[in-house]
Amino acid sequence: MSRVGKKPIPLPRQVTVTLQPGAVTVQGPKGVLRCPVPPELEVAIQEEQLTVKPLVENNKVKAHFGLLRALLANMVQGVHEGFERILEIQGIGYKVELQGDQLVLNLGYSHPVHFRLPEGISAVVEKQNRILIRGIDRDLLGLTAARLRKFRPPEPYKGKGIRYAEETVRRKVGKTGSK
Repeated sequence: MSRVGKKPIPLPRQVTVTLQPGAVTVQGPKGVLRCPVPPELEVAIQEEQLTVKPLVENNKVKAHFGLLRALLANMVQGVHEGFERILEIQGIGYKVELQGDQLVLNLGYSHPVHFRLPEGISAVVEKQNRILIRGIDRDLLGLTAARLRKFRPPEPYKGKGIRYAEETVRRKVGKTGSK
């Protein structure tokens, strides 16, 4: 049995959970999320808590048991509080602008990079080199942040590029001139 899967998920007052055959829908003040449930697992609501129980004991069910509990906990937190990720852009002349639902990134290429935000994700540009990305779906938020970072990953010599705010880039020493 999974240690993570055994823990119950507390439900805040504003969050409602609807159990359907093969799916769970979580609704809160920020939005609605839906997650499929494998037939080998059972989701129940007991005393303002959400619990996951395996119906069969095998390796596949053990693998999905903790995963489903973690996904449901992320859904509850997402519709109640939401998630956010901060990206920083470092480099001379590197900047970002928000135009509607599209980010325009100037990253030292010969052309600006246009990135359309997926539905359910919003962004706020602080200064010209800091992007605050918000959303209720943690998976989609992380995927969006990773796609943005992929346009210009931080390089180890000058530290230029797009990085997460909490990320530290290990710097390398450049070449030295020898005579």
